[in-house]
Amino acid sequence: MRKPVRVRFAPSPTGLPHVGNIRTALFNWLFARHSKGRFIVRIEDTDVARWVKGAIEAILESLHWLELDWDEGPEVGGDYGPYFQSQRLDIYRAIAQQLVKQGDAYLCYCSPQRLEQMRAEQMRRKEPPGYDRRCRNLSAKERVRLEIQGIVPVIRFKTPLSGETRFRDLIRGRVVFDNRNLDDFVLLKSDGYPTYHLANVVDDHLMEISHVLRADEWLASIPRHVLLYKALDYKPPLFAHLPMILGPDRSKLSKRHGAVSTLDYREQGYLPEAIVNFLALLGWSLDDRTELISREQLVRYFSLKRIAKTGAIFNIDKLNWMSGVYIRQLDAEDFLERVLPFLETGLPQSIERPLSREYVQQIAPLIQERITTLGEAAEYTEFFFVEELDYDRALLSTDVTDEVALEALRAAKKGIQDLDSFDTSSLEGVLRPLASELGLKTGKFFGLLRVATTGRTAAPSLFQTMAVLGRERCLQRIEAALNRLGG
Repeated sequence: MRKPVRVRFAPSPTGLPHVGNIRTALFNWLFARHSKGRFIVRIEDTDVARWVKGAIEAILESLHWLELDWDEGPEVGGDYGPYFQSQRLDIYRAIAQQLVKQGDAYLCYCSPQRLEQMRAEQMRRKEPPGYDRRCRNLSAKERVRLEIQGIVPVIRFKTPLSGETRFRDLIRGRVVFDNRNLDDFVLLKSDGYPTYHLANVVDDHLMEISHVLRADEWLASIPRHVLLYKALDYKPPLFAHLPMILGPDRSKLSKRHGAVSTLDYREQGYLPEAIVNFLALLGWSLDDRTELISREQLVRYFSLKRIAKTGAIFNIDKLNWMSGVYIRQLDAEDFLERVLPFLETGLPQSIERPLSREYVQQIAPLIQERITTLGEAAEYTEFFFVEELDYDRALLSTDVTDEVALEALRAAKKGIQDLDSFDTSSLEGVLRPLASELGLKTGKFFGLLRVATTGRTAAPSLFQTMAVLGRERCLQRIEAALNRLGG
């Protein structure tokens, strides 16, 4: 029988989750769901010095937001726990000691100061940095002398001094490393905590991980891991190293390219389904043309064979376009539910809370086609809620003289005062003919009314906007515009 698919997302809480982290989680999740396998979350929290407060919560919250549910791990448990490496220290210590006993590892008593001096000397000689194996062949008498001094050793792996380490990557194919270029890396630090290399290999074995899908940056660690698997007589999982995510200039992705922490995208109002679609296409594709693809389709068609070897370009403009498409595809009620919280938090505090759901329900359709993120909603709709508009008087006479603007606004005021009903069709029925009567092009006349009623030169459909604002507010704002013009 084929071994069931078991994959893991194993973040370290040394920072907030970013695009690269979550892309790795998504690919693992998609592979597990496509293969009817298990998706495991494991927190690799052994680098105590670099812990960032709140990082674990942010990691799990990001997964929840994107609906990347896990089958084993924090909050849900499982048969292979604990799922925090800091709770598995006894396991790593025992295995490190096992490697020492069988001759595949050794105790190293070199101080941090000596190691720093050694690296500085290597750099001065323009040699590749690496441990010089000073403690590799210490005699028992020398070890006793060092231990009497109270030095707490680390445990290093005894890397073969010659030969090659080979493995086959599911994306990159055959990869070969010369053992002479590998140093004797640390397995267990002096504080009793394992390094990434030891804990990663041990946990992947004990948790029966079948496939390791991780970022390309870990490719250089593979020979160490392969050697560890061999020394421990573990059968290694299958490896797939995902392509790097690059900025449009093909440099390493950074904030200057628009990349921020995952939860920042949520705060900015990107839809989770848009983020999932966007991240899935960073290194994977369904074909050469499909850009919009649902979660269900991603699960159905996801395949390691379609993962690219070359770097994936992060394009914030493409994400914004995709986000706008997803927003426009929401039904009216769903859009209302999602946009309301952003209006509650984004509009000026002077506006009475809570906002009227019925009023927002009238406004929402006017902006759904215009925004690319929910976070833009407050800026687009503020004029619907404030009592007084604040705009430059010059906007009222951009296309016409003050005299013409005064005449047009007075005529518009009288026209809407006389309307029996104040709705879109009634407004258009009186205002469109009025432009001809005034001898104005409709664009200039409607632009003037738009500034007077919204304070902006660009806003949703004029007649729909005025209908939502209501007769009284429109008349008040036209009167205020007349006063600005000295009328």
